[in-house]
Amino acid sequence: VQLVESGGGLVQPGGSLRLSCAASGFTFENTGGAWFRQAPGKEREFIGRIRWNIGTTYIVESVRGRFTISRDTSQNTMYLQMNSLKPEDTAIYYCAASASISRWSGGSYDYWGQGTQVTVSS
Repeated sequence: VQLVESGGGLVQPGGSLRLSCAASGFTFENTGGAWFRQAPGKEREFIGRIRWNIGTTYIVESVRGRFTISRDTSQNTMYLQMNSLKPEDTAIYYCAASASISRWSGGSYDYWGQGTQVTVSS
């Protein structure tokens, strides 16, 4: 099982990025995924999650309205669209997936990507 994030980079404040999380050896079908981030010196932070089959999402309040999660079922890929980026969004962003819907519902994640760096700076 492998989750591979891509799309990170350096962006100016106010800019946008779309992160991708491509899965191999694993299908999101009948389960769900999530996005986390970890800023330097801080604990890992949950950003939001998506229930794969029906596409419902939850985004934490701190980034709601700026970040959205989506998926492409044909590509077995999850996305994190980030708009109006701020310097405090600088972090390593990780995607995660659960082995079953019950584990996803309980907030347990079994598979993790390697992370992609997002830096917001002028």
